[in-house]
Amino acid sequence: MTVHTPPPRSTPSGAPTPSHSRSTTQPTAPAVTTEVLTVPECWTLLRAGVIGRLAVATDDGPDIFPVNYTVEHGSVVFRTDAGRKLTMARHQAVAFEIDSYDTTTATASSVVLRGRADEIRDTDEIVEAMALPLLPWQDGPKARYVRIVPHSTTGRRIHVAGVLHTPFSR
Repeated sequence: MTVHTPPPRSTPSGAPTPSHSRSTTQPTAPAVTTEVLTVPECWTLLRAGVIGRLAVATDDGPDIFPVNYTVEHGSVVFRTDAGRKLTMARHQAVAFEIDSYDTTTATASSVVLRGRADEIRDTDEIVEAMALPLLPWQDGPKARYVRIVPHSTTGRRIHVAGVLHTPFSR
């Protein structure tokens, strides 16, 4: 059986006319404004956060570890065990990121620190770190503390005007 498809219609200029056999209407994207955060605003968000992502470079490429953390003396501190995370983070350039989304205000924020991660080894600093409100979420002692001292702190706040639907918002 041979199926005959008519040639596309065209306008006087030769451009094809839009097809009316199916809807080509796309939903209008909500208006979005982006605001660059100040460093103090970034630290306010960091102090309010609970979980962040430690990004490190490995021989296999970049890797990301979720960690619970706290802020102390202009740095981020997290607990860990001996293992890959500690090995990858020790004495390395790292990135640390937190983000949030407020459904009531349709506002998202993201803060990224770039700096150096070092295991806390000084006895007095370990005692200070042990007093921080930083309990491990996973089983195990998590007796090692890592401090990220940033050389760069950046952040953005994104305001979405209108309703933003995602595949997960149904």
